[in-house]
Amino acid sequence: MTTTTRGLAPLALLLAALLASAALPAAELRPSDRAPSQNDTPVLTLEQGERSRQLSLAEIESLPLYAAEMAHPEGLEGEFLGVLLNDFLAAHGLDDNERLRFIARDDYTVFLSPAEREQKTYLLVTRFDGAPLPDHHNGPLMLTVPADIEAVLDGSEPMTRWIWSITTLRAR
Repeated sequence: MTTTTRGLAPLALLLAALLASAALPAAELRPSDRAPSQNDTPVLTLEQGERSRQLSLAEIESLPLYAAEMAHPEGLEGEFLGVLLNDFLAAHGLDDNERLRFIARDDYTVFLSPAEREQKTYLLVTRFDGAPLPDHHNGPLMLTVPADIEAVLDGSEPMTRWIWSITTLRAR
């Protein structure tokens, strides 16, 4: 009986893992019909060489909006709304920069190269469940890869290119 019980334990763990992964929500990006923000309060500093400028949610959301329903690894679960990172970079003349540095309020930093930006579709999140991301919910901006959410949640894909509480984007 002990041999049978031990033999079933790994099978039970495998079955439990498969069931848990099947329950993970799929996060597909879809165009959104939500109206762009009218909020003109600056939320992001763009730095390129000696130039620096502030952008508001209204300016960021002047691009087409996309949404994804997902459970973020840091706890938020619902609709994440924003603009495609590559659209944003092209609109602001930053798409040819070899190095982008996203800086969070706490100085945490993520670097993205053009090759990394080409491999995945990044969403620059501006709102959660229709409202601007408040500071206490990782605002004002967040960078995610909605297509990777299942892999991030199950640990098969690192979350090293995700960043929240973004306040500055430095391009070089």
